[in-house]
Amino acid sequence: MIKVGIVGISGYSGLTVLELLLKHPQVRVTYVSADTTKGPVEKIWPHLKGKTTLVCDTFDENKASECNIVFLAVPHTVAMGIAPKLLKNGKRVIDISADYRLTDVTEYEKYYGTQHKDKANLSKAVYGLPELFREKIKKAELIANPGCYPTSALLGLLPLMAGHAQEIQSIVIDAKSGVSGAGRKVSLGFLFPEVNENFKAYKVLNHQHTPEINLYLSKVANKEIDVTFVPHLLPVNRGILSTIYVQFNDPQSAEKLYSEYVKFYKTEKFVRVLDLGEQPELKSVVQTNYCDIGLAVDKKMLVVTSAIDNLVKGAAGQAVQNMNIMCGFKEDEALL
Repeated sequence: MIKVGIVGISGYSGLTVLELLLKHPQVRVTYVSADTTKGPVEKIWPHLKGKTTLVCDTFDENKASECNIVFLAVPHTVAMGIAPKLLKNGKRVIDISADYRLTDVTEYEKYYGTQHKDKANLSKAVYGLPELFREKIKKAELIANPGCYPTSALLGLLPLMAGHAQEIQSIVIDAKSGVSGAGRKVSLGFLFPEVNENFKAYKVLNHQHTPEINLYLSKVANKEIDVTFVPHLLPVNRGILSTIYVQFNDPQSAEKLYSEYVKFYKTEKFVRVLDLGEQPELKSVVQTNYCDIGLAVDKKMLVVTSAIDNLVKGAAGQAVQNMNIMCGFKEDEALL
């Protein structure tokens, strides 16, 4: 049994981590905190009444350091002020924010609008995509949990980067996310009357997840990859559907590419490659840690569709999956 802390319990990702860990047989959540929210967790999240006696208060380094592992479900730019303290006290940290995902400080400062305060730990952080870095995750002290859009995009493209990077002309990622991807905050653009019966693109060609996608695709491809990424806001609570257009230099065989995807993900518990002719749907992955992938080919064009729950496989579920790997638990513990 390990002791776990969650910093940022009042947000959707922090809540989802707690919901998952409350049913984990090897874990006891002993500490929770939030920036401005205080009181019994069952009052903050009434659906948890009778399931936990935890009480939330502002962050306390000493109390958090009594845990073995601490999840940081905090806004971007906040984690880098907390993680160094916990790491110094010998704690293992899983950061669900973006503070340790990019290795280039200049890129981070460009897209997140602030200087990085913990450059020393950037090189120590392991990118927490299990399907790519499982062996490194096992030994990691600091996990940079992937973003929701990058999780969907990377899982949809990794098999191509491993074997076809030199044959690809261009990659366009057209992704749509539910409103919970923006976090639990009051903002005009995310109010119900603004989102309901509406659909829009945002941060076109300027989204902060673009360099993250490029960075890890490039690592696998062993060459520079530069995608065109356009996110959209769906009028649903949760879920991401990415439609990825891959232009090849030469015509491709749907059967051959499908076979390569199936082989690449054969041993992965949470990636499901659908049969040719089938396409993923949000309702099949919401409230799960699965990523469903569909393929279609027309001559030189491959269309990859990738669906996840942005709060589970795109955030908290993947974070718990990483914790399971780090601790030697069954990888799907509390996730099925």
